[in-house]
Amino acid sequence: MRIFRGLHHPGIAAGCALTIGNFDGVHRGHQAMLALLRNEAAHRGVPSCVMTFEPHPRDYFASVLGKPDLAPARIATFRDKLQELARCGVDQAIVMPFNAALASQPPQAFIDDVLVRGLGVRYVLVGDDFRFGAKRAGDYAMLDAAGARLGFDVARMQSYEVHGLRVSSSAVREALAEGRLDDAAALLGRPYSISGHVVHGRKLGRALAESADGRGDGFRTLNLRFSRRAHAWKPAASGIFVVEVHGLGDAPIPGVANLGVRPSLDPHDVNGGRVLLETHCLAWPEHLGPEGAYGKIIRVDLLHKLHDELRYHSLAALTEGIARDRAAARAWFDARI
Repeated sequence: MRIFRGLHHPGIAAGCALTIGNFDGVHRGHQAMLALLRNEAAHRGVPSCVMTFEPHPRDYFASVLGKPDLAPARIATFRDKLQELARCGVDQAIVMPFNAALASQPPQAFIDDVLVRGLGVRYVLVGDDFRFGAKRAGDYAMLDAAGARLGFDVARMQSYEVHGLRVSSSAVREALAEGRLDDAAALLGRPYSISGHVVHGRKLGRALAESADGRGDGFRTLNLRFSRRAHAWKPAASGIFVVEVHGLGDAPIPGVANLGVRPSLDPHDVNGGRVLLETHCLAWPEHLGPEGAYGKIIRVDLLHKLHDELRYHSLAALTEGIARDRAAARAWFDARI
């Protein structure tokens, strides 16, 4: 999949079959829409194209209004969203910067400047609740009428349901916020996962020289840290989870992970209050050695929530807490066999 930021790139294939949306999580409803898009593109002999936005429009308006609570929790990082779009077979993705100019653009100007002159669209597929343009004034009827007038086809896909439940990003966020990982996986069509580069942390695991369960392997961790920027990623899930780590060998590695801001023993540590996914492997891969994971790209599947984040007031209490979580994770894996 080719990725373009904005419309002003000579490599963008014009005359495409296009769908437009935020695609947070790329859940099963999105997947069904993308499958239909690819089919329509193939029939027309044109590339399939997704237009998405960064930051999320609600992030932008939350920032403008100075009301950060209005920003939605995100299911996926920007990286993971693009990876899932590529897995769905999309030919190209156009990432539109959601800014003041785009937010104030009238619906007809969006059709004329972006869809027609910018992309020369042949086909546009939208969801049943699609709105566009300044103040969300544009709707499906307006887009359909413009298509008939300007020479492109427009189609609308109705809601996608699983077990009678409408699949939506909001439903996935709700399941993740409530720790219902099985329900989230059913809506996503896969385990909920987060990927990224392993980075250096504060090396606290090395201070815990020997694990509390007597294995003597310490608490080595794999750390994924997320942005400090204004539109920083706010995850839909948080807490302590049973996980599997992919990307460090042929088989997934079982573990237990903390996703969140990690209530810290030291408020000035390297994490600095940013969101962190910190994974403790239940069996550290020997081939990695103590430093071999840094810089590698891993994917962490969150399988089961153990509890919310906790604050520990001493290293001894933290050691005991990690040991309990590791024991609970091992018990969960044993019960699954």
